[in-house]
Amino acid sequence: MSSNQSLGAALCVAIVALATPVSGADVLTLQMDGAVRTLGLAGGLGGGIPTGANTQPVVVRLADGRVAELVIENEALQLRDRATDVAEGPSGDMLPDGERTEGANDIAQAFLTGPTRRYRHGILGDDIEAGGLRALTKDGMFLDFELDERSVFEDRRARLVDLDMDGRDEIVVVRSYVDAGAAISVFGVNDGALVRLDEAPAIGRPSRWLNPAGAADFDGDGFVEIAYVETPHIGGTLRLLEYRDRALHIDHQEFGFSNHAIGSRIQDLSAVLDWNGDGVLDIVAPDARRNSLKVVTFSGGQLTQLDSVNLTGPLTTGIFALPGTDKAVVVYGTGGQTLHAARP
Repeated sequence: MSSNQSLGAALCVAIVALATPVSGADVLTLQMDGAVRTLGLAGGLGGGIPTGANTQPVVVRLADGRVAELVIENEALQLRDRATDVAEGPSGDMLPDGERTEGANDIAQAFLTGPTRRYRHGILGDDIEAGGLRALTKDGMFLDFELDERSVFEDRRARLVDLDMDGRDEIVVVRSYVDAGAAISVFGVNDGALVRLDEAPAIGRPSRWLNPAGAADFDGDGFVEIAYVETPHIGGTLRLLEYRDRALHIDHQEFGFSNHAIGSRIQDLSAVLDWNGDGVLDIVAPDARRNSLKVVTFSGGQLTQLDSVNLTGPLTTGIFALPGTDKAVVVYGTGGQTLHAARP
C-alpha cells in the first residue's frame, strides 16, 4: 500500500459526490474518521487576505498533528500525504494568538504586538487585543506603530496586499475604538516609517465589529476594493471600500452576510475566485445565518448572486479557494469531521 493510500484509508471513511438542492453547484464530500483541527494554506497564511491569486496548496491539519493536502483527483475529494509544515508561532511581544503574514513587495512580514486588555469585547475568543503593529521590511528593518489608549487592533493578523498596484504593500487591519467600535484601517511604509494611510469611519458604537473578506477589483473598474462584513453576528452587511488616491471610498454594500461566529478564532469564512469565468473576481461568503454559502459578483457595479451552496452542518473551518484546478473550487469543513469542495 502506498503512503497516499495509507493516509486516505486512515483518515476518511467515504468519498461521495453530491448535488446540492436550490443550487447549480456540485459538492464533493470527504468524511473523515478523525477530527479536523484546521483547514488552511500550506506554510501559513501568505498575505492573510483572499485576493484570488492563491497558488499555495490547501492543507488539512488534524487533531493528532498530521498534515495532508486536499486535492481533487478522479472526480473525488481526496487527501495527499504532506510533510508537517507548521507556521512560525508568536514571539516577543507579538499578540499571543496572532498570525504572521508575508508580503510580496516591500514588506516581508507583518504582525500585531502589544497585548492589552483595555477593550474587553472578546469577539475573537478572549479579551486580549493588540496595541501595536509591526512590519519587517524586505531590507531587514523593523517598523512599529503604537496605538493610544482610545483604540486597539481587534484582529489576529495584519493583512498584506498591494491595494493601489504600485508595487508596494499596504497593511489592512481591524482597528476598534473604545467609544465607536471597529473600522477598516490601512497602513504602509512612508519615508522609513510605518504610518496610517487612511481609515474608514468606525461603525459608531462600542463592541461593534467587522471582519475582512477579501481584496480585489471586484467590480472591474480598475481599482482594488477591500471587502468586509460589518456586524457579522447581528445582521451582517457586505461592504466594499475602494482604495483610490491613497484613500478609502465606500463603493458597494448589501445586507445578509456573516463571515464569523462569536468567540471563534476563525476569520477565514470567505474566499475570492472567478466563479463564472468572466474575468472578474467573485466573493464566496456565508449568508447571515451561516446556513449556506452565497457566491456573489459586483461585476458592472451591481451585486448579483451567482450561486448558493447549502451547508449540511455548522462551518468548523475556514473557506479557501483550491488552486490548480481547471475551474473554480472552494473547500470548507462542517461538523468537525467532514470536508467539502464546491464548484460551479
